[in-house]
Amino acid sequence: MAIFELFSKRQKRLRGEFPKIYTYDSIPEHLRVQIVHIIKDAIGVVIHGRKNEPEEVYEFIHQTLCREYGIFSLGDRYRKNDEDNVLNFLLTTKNNEKVIDVIELSFKYIDRIIKPSYDEYELNTRVEIKPDEAIEELNERFKEHGIGYSFDGSEIIRVDSTYAHAEITKPTISLLWNTKFDGANEEYLKAHEHYRHGRNKECLTECLKALESTMKIICSEKGWNYKQTDTAKTLIQICFENQLVPTFTQNQFTSLKSLLESGIPTIRNKLGGHGQGQTQQIVDDEMTRYGLNLTGTNIIFLIEQSGIK
Repeated sequence: MAIFELFSKRQKRLRGEFPKIYTYDSIPEHLRVQIVHIIKDAIGVVIHGRKNEPEEVYEFIHQTLCREYGIFSLGDRYRKNDEDNVLNFLLTTKNNEKVIDVIELSFKYIDRIIKPSYDEYELNTRVEIKPDEAIEELNERFKEHGIGYSFDGSEIIRVDSTYAHAEITKPTISLLWNTKFDGANEEYLKAHEHYRHGRNKECLTECLKALESTMKIICSEKGWNYKQTDTAKTLIQICFENQLVPTFTQNQFTSLKSLLESGIPTIRNKLGGHGQGQTQQIVDDEMTRYGLNLTGTNIIFLIEQSGIK
């Protein structure tokens, strides 16, 4: 369903009442209600006399969350309506991370299960919105409320800069979605998960893993000799020696090579990967965000240069 530019919304925008920076620690009730509408429209309702797939969707979401939380029910344990339990929990829980849990799991099901078999699903269910439209509206609602999250790559990730997210994070996830890069994709998404939860050192460690995995996959696909124990610096050298960057443009990428060699590996080695001694090292959000963005930029460059499809 389309997002309408209501009169009241236009007036708020004219008065400058829309948030100018992202927040992460609270999902407002107004947004929760909008997200419930999206979920209900995307999962749909059963067509009379046919297989009740929507009920199975809510049952899966409910049981999965209960098992992970170590509880019997999100609401009244004797209530058999999984839909009510899931959606009421989303609307009423005070735990912001659990709100994100419900949203992520619901949209992961919509993206991973309903979307690939949508034509068949639609035969048994009356839906109001297609999976891609539901995901697009969710992300627009996040932006509208100034909430710094986005659903990409079937996961909720933290967004700090609209430009960086659009130009770096999303293209990186899209490139890594190629099954050949499954390992690197998992590590890059783990980096975002750690960042979302404030685990900055762990985030930088996964950044390095994603970068190294990307280069190892490229080397394997190209038939270039390397060792599984090779470090990022060694892998970078192998890529350049094999002219991953064309010879006639090599000079233009001298600075890039230096950046690749001294960027993520150095950040991770100095801040995230070795003993910190007597003084505890603090990895701030700014440095971690730089590491995430630099990782994404380098992965995009390497994959596009490799031509791997």
